Amino acid sequence: MKLVLVGSTGLVGREVLKMALADPRISRVVAPVRRALVAHPKLQAPLVDFDILPETVDWWQADAVICTLGTTMRSAGSRDAFRRVDLEYPMHVARLAKRHGTSAYVLNSAIGANPTSRFFYNRVKGELEKHLAGLGFHSLTYVRPGVIGGQRDELRLGECALVCALGLAGRLLPARWRLNPASRIARALLESALERAPGIHVISSERCI
Repeated sequence: MKLVLVGSTGLVGREVLKMALADPRISRVVAPVRRALVAHPKLQAPLVDFDILPETVDWWQADAVICTLGTTMRSAGSRDAFRRVDLEYPMHVARLAKRHGTSAYVLNSAIGANPTSRFFYNRVKGELEKHLAGLGFHSLTYVRPGVIGGQRDELRLGECALVCALGLAGRLLPARWRLNPASRIARALLESALERAPGIHVISSERCI
């Protein structure tokens, strides 16, 4: 199986990449990135500008795409910049992959994703899901984690506090609101890409505990 992975340097994306490279069911991973990755025999990591993605390269043709692209309002600096990373980039990737014959797309979305939400973050995630559904992928999966547990490259103080609180609360919380380890989210994403079940599917946060 050939897999395209976008967002491979983020918390969840790094876990997906590690699992994919170790999985004998996957023969090749294409991970377009802004900065170089450590070389691996199964890995092709072209350097790209996500604002101007190459449209004619053959590596867009794959068995599945996993998208873990995402940022925060603080990192993005504005709502427009946030939408560009969390909506426009994933959609551009999806259109190119679909144009080249890729039939499956798996998105790392978010709990509460809803195009009519009054919360900007959830609304953008919901809009992306809605737009992706209109592209006609044979298999489309949304994985909707809650708070993600793991070691990030960047320090997010508010998120760190929430992760600690959820970790301490543990099983006292309803399953929907428990911490979702990055490795469990990555496993859900990868297995969905490998299965490529026909139709549109949602994997909830309860399944990523």
